[in-house]
Amino acid sequence: MYADLKGKTALITGAGKRSGIGYAIACALAENGTNIVIADLGKTGGDDAQVATGLHAEMTDIAAELETQFGVESLAVAVDVGSAEAIAAMVATVGERFPAIDILCNNAGASFGVPNAVHTYDEDAWMKTIDINLHSVFRISRAILPLMMKSGGTIINTASRAGKVPPIFNGAYAVAKAGVIMLSKVMARELAGMGIRVNAICPGQIMTDLEKWRFGLEAQFFESTVEDREAEMCKTIPLGRIGKPVEVGTLVAFLASEASSYLTGQAINITGGQLMEL
Repeated sequence: MYADLKGKTALITGAGKRSGIGYAIACALAENGTNIVIADLGKTGGDDAQVATGLHAEMTDIAAELETQFGVESLAVAVDVGSAEAIAAMVATVGERFPAIDILCNNAGASFGVPNAVHTYDEDAWMKTIDINLHSVFRISRAILPLMMKSGGTIINTASRAGKVPPIFNGAYAVAKAGVIMLSKVMARELAGMGIRVNAICPGQIMTDLEKWRFGLEAQFFESTVEDREAEMCKTIPLGRIGKPVEVGTLVAFLASEASSYLTGQAINITGGQLMEL
């Protein structure tokens, strides 16, 4: 437990589904006494979305659950991270409930138009993937920073192992996550004087809806089974298993706390040893 997190307020994008990393982050912070803002699209994604976003009903249920289970204050707010206007409206709503945001977790993400190689990738799908995964981090951070600048805080951006090691047939996502890593470093240098630390996390294989979708897609391609594809993936991971969302949440709580007070501008792998290079 990190006592310094008690009474602080965190905003987490992409936190509206119980099966996702964002929800695990929310639970880990709430367990430490942090007030939570659950931010997500609030409806299912379009036909081109690989993973549905949290429904508004699920978001509000999560907020109520966190309040009951951990005794914190919580708010569910819908936001389209691709829209500056929607983000401004979200910030206004959040500001009415919480005077400051101490922790910002830019976790929203999606992948569109896959699987495709660069030379066959649909341009609109490519641009949308870059926008949701990279540009949203810029938009949300810029909008939230006025609520952080008075007392400082921490920003944790969800990048990916894919931002360091190029996958095939998912180039837009990889390029976007590589951008998130560099943006995190830029922000860390620019905001350090304001008492704001910025780090990125780089998950590898974590058992989320996206990971399950991937195994299903591979099973079709290789005429195999989901279980066989997962077993093959586990062979590439020194710890021999797929990670759990809660393990990512635990890392984020550490990065948000004073236990990591001398750590900024880093992109931390959480891959079970699958990626050991910086």
